[in-house]
Formats: sequence, C-alpha cells, structure tokens
Amino acid sequence: MPSPDGSITAVVAAAAAFVGSHFILSHPLRKPLVSMIGEVAFQGIYSLVSFATLGWMIVAYRRAPLTEPLWAVGNGLWAVVTVVMLIAAILLMGSLIRNPALPTGGRPSAFPEAALGVYAVTRHPMMWAFAFWGLCHIAVYPVGKNIVVAVAMIVLALVGSVLQDRKKERLQPEQWPAWEAKTSYLPFAAIAAGRARLGGFGMHALAGGLVVWLVATWAHGPLTGMAAGIWRWF
Repeated sequence: MPSPDGSITAVVAAAAAFVGSHFILSHPLRKPLVSMIGEVAFQGIYSLVSFATLGWMIVAYRRAPLTEPLWAVGNGLWAVVTVVMLIAAILLMGSLIRNPALPTGGRPSAFPEAALGVYAVTRHPMMWAFAFWGLCHIAVYPVGKNIVVAVAMIVLALVGSVLQDRKKERLQPEQWPAWEAKTSYLPFAAIAAGRARLGGFGMHALAGGLVVWLVATWAHGPLTGMAAGIWRWF
C-alpha cells in the first residue's frame, strides 16, 4: 500500500484505488479469476483488496489537511439532510430482507411477487442508501477531503448499481428484466410512472431504519465531535 503524503492528492489516489478495484474485481476480472482459483479464494482476494484500499483511504483522509468549507451550512440544510438520512436508513434496513440484488453464491435469486416497500422506491435500496449518505455528508461538511471520499462512495454505489443491472440481465435473462419492469433505478420513478405503489414497508425497514438513524446520528457526536440529526437541536 502506498504511503499517504498528507495531501488531498493522496485521498484522491486512495479513493480511486478503492472504487476502481471494486469495479475491476466485480466485473471484468471476476469470471477469469474464479475459473482459475475458485470462488472461495476469489472472495478472499476481493476482501483483502477491499480492506487494504479502504484502510489506505482512511489513513489518507486523516492525514490530509482540513480545507475551508465551500459553503455555509445552516440549520435549514441540516434539517433537509436529517430527513434524507432517515430515508437512507429505511432503505438500508429494508434492503436486508428479500433483496434479489444481493449475492446468492450462484443460486437463483428470490424475487418478491410485487415491488413493495423499499423496492417500490428503487430496486437498489442499499446502493441508494449509500449514495444518499455521500450526498448528505457533502452537503453539511463541504471540505475537500470529505467531498473526495463521499464522491467515491456515490460513484461506487450508483455506477455499481448500473453495472449490477447489466450483469443480472445476462445471468438471469428472464427474471431480472421482469423485475426491472416493476421497479426503477431512480428513487420513486416507478411509483411516479404507476409501475409500483408506495406502501408495504415492513417493520424491519421502518422501525429498524428509525433505530439505526437515531443511533448513528447520536454516535456522530462522540465519534466526530459534530452533532448530527435531531441531536443538533437537543
């Protein structure tokens, strides 16, 4: 792993390595590597590269200088971000059950009969939760190194979702296009088009998302020194 030089350039390099290695290993290199070394060994290499590049990015982020914010952040913007992060938490928790986009180890994916709950919002609820996280962190902490890391997460989530759709279309040529027809890549687009209806959220999504949102925003204070969520006003 290259040694961080304490600059924004190091953060950019680490973020590019983190995102690029994910895309390369997940798509063009996955099939040839699995055929050569097997699925278990491939997953080990994938995990090792992921943790190494993530660690590099964390170290580079901590060593990079703190630049001036690009814009002022007031209570109005914090209020919007707080609501969006609640939506992100609901999408994340809802994505953990019956998500056909999750890896299945080569087994056929289990598809819900209808797009309800978080899947009515988007067929990639987990990825959009990460993207919303990135957008919110840019909005309320607009400093150079934070923007680089947040943009990396947004690109990884949203471009990764598109690549995942293309891959699933090849691997599941009947099931995935049918699922795409019921859902949307963009949040709420299928609902607006009448292909899905808003509702059917499970308690794991609503209650789980609420708990994760409350705990994560509370922990933001002691971990970063910056109060977040509703805790800014309590």
